[in-house]
Amino acid sequence: MARIVFIGAGSVEFTKNILSDLLTLPGLEESTLVLHDIDAERLATAEAMARWMVDHLGLPARVEAHTDRRAAVDGADYVINEVAVGGFAATRTDFEIPARYGLRQTIADTLGVGGIFRALRTIPVMVALGNDLAELAPDALLLNYTNPMAMIPRAVYEGTPFRNVVGVCHSVRDTQARLAGLVGVPADEVAFVTAGANHQAFVLEFSHRGRDLYPVLDEVIEKDPELQRTVRVELYRRFGRFPTESSEHGSEYLPWFLRHDDQVEKFRIPVGVYLEWSAENLDTYEETRRRLAAGEGVEVKPENELASEIIHSIETGTRRVLHGNVRNGGLITNLPEDACVEVPCVVDRAGVQPTRIGAMPPQLAALNRTFLNVGELTVRAALEGRRDHVYHAAMLDPNASATLPLERIGELVDEMIAAHGDLMPEGIR
Repeated sequence: MARIVFIGAGSVEFTKNILSDLLTLPGLEESTLVLHDIDAERLATAEAMARWMVDHLGLPARVEAHTDRRAAVDGADYVINEVAVGGFAATRTDFEIPARYGLRQTIADTLGVGGIFRALRTIPVMVALGNDLAELAPDALLLNYTNPMAMIPRAVYEGTPFRNVVGVCHSVRDTQARLAGLVGVPADEVAFVTAGANHQAFVLEFSHRGRDLYPVLDEVIEKDPELQRTVRVELYRRFGRFPTESSEHGSEYLPWFLRHDDQVEKFRIPVGVYLEWSAENLDTYEETRRRLAAGEGVEVKPENELASEIIHSIETGTRRVLHGNVRNGGLITNLPEDACVEVPCVVDRAGVQPTRIGAMPPQLAALNRTFLNVGELTVRAALEGRRDHVYHAAMLDPNASATLPLERIGELVDEMIAAHGDLMPEGIR
């Protein structure tokens, strides 16, 4: 059966969610589950959790744990990446230093100064992983969860010989369910076409049995003042299609919101909220350790994670249409060829097969390009060791450029590079 490897398995809550799926989906019961993390304590926690889940369910699945990444990925069929390079300390740096410059962020993992530096410290690890896979598991499928999604898979397919990488994210699925709920139609009866850049994709088609549902959505919004006070509704009303990312997250990819106190208040944007979430995750980890030590175990609750469903579809031939982040290569004709784009994908025994979208509405493609420009420069900075491209990426970032003059952006970049130190790629630190 399949050898399924978890990179960054010490993110135990996330690992638990995927394991809950893999261990309850029919046809995957005999899989070998391989856990890898560089933190030996977290790895031990993840291993104890996985073994408890397998024993609790009475399954023949095997569990391995390795601090050596090469041992873990050798012969892999699937590799699920969920690394957070630098952990909570690096995330705190991504918020605290920009905040001293007056730069507001909410999540700071996708775009903006926080997204740029998360990518810079993650890309060297991903390049090393891609090179390992090219040598030790050339036929494996790498399923990436780590943000920034538009940058990480691109760094793998541009910076290594390994090409079979797909980024997976919940945002499209969650948005489609949200929209179906707003208009009162079961989600499985709605026809959706959604595409663009990850966290800035747009619902291009939204219909039910041939009936356009956008006018129905307009009526719902018109009657709901609370909906009107959200960034994503404001973006929909201005650009003509509904965006896939949450309002707090989507606000930091744009120049119009976080810079202005009145906009932050009007749209109720929770500045710095990700630090609170990250601290809660630390508490969740400690609670999981306590429960395992006490023999209480963990809840096995299937979560319909995309990585799990992709593996199940390939292994069993169960056909699904899921969204993946892949090299564009003409899938969206008015976005750059080398960009990593999010499109619907057919998944079955033949693997992950992206759908060609054609041209997006020009205003949406234009907005996506402001997003993708930052990602391209960041990837080039990391792969080529070009410190100047770090400045270029930050100068072109919509939120940073709306908030700070060029000189201050340069000073901020210098301070961030110094603070992250050895986590930065060669040629940048």
